[in-house]
Parts: sequence; C-alpha cells; structure tokens
Amino acid sequence: MLKEDITKPENTQALKTGYPNLVAQPEHAGIDFYGHEILIGDSIVMDPSTGEIVLKENLESYLSDVYGFSFKTAE
Repeated sequence: MLKEDITKPENTQALKTGYPNLVAQPEHAGIDFYGHEILIGDSIVMDPSTGEIVLKENLESYLSDVYGFSFKTAE
C-alpha cells in the first residue's frame, strides 16, 4: 500500500472504525419456541393457551411436539 493510499480520508476512516455495513440487515423481532430468530415480516403463529410464538414453517413440528398431533398422507 502506498503512503498516499493510507492518507485518503476514506481509508483513514476505515482503519479507525472498520468498513461500513453496506447491506441492510433485517430487524430482529424475537425468538420462536424452537429458538429460531424471528425477523420483521416473518409469518408467525401464536398459541393462545401457552403464549408461545412459533414461526409458521415450524407449526407442524410444534403441534406434534406439544400437542401430539400426527401428520400423515391419506391413502
């Protein structure tokens, strides 16, 4: 690296504070029953009897684990 490169304001700033995060990060909204991160905009299901929150994609597992539901394909 040349000395001139180090003295550029943007390089000096990056050395002091690191490079800025140029990718917007989604906002965190909590954790579901299984410990999975819930982000703003995710589809969730709330269990009124326990108060638990579950990501919609985990609903089948939740119903099986907590309430003993069985999911099968009709024959």
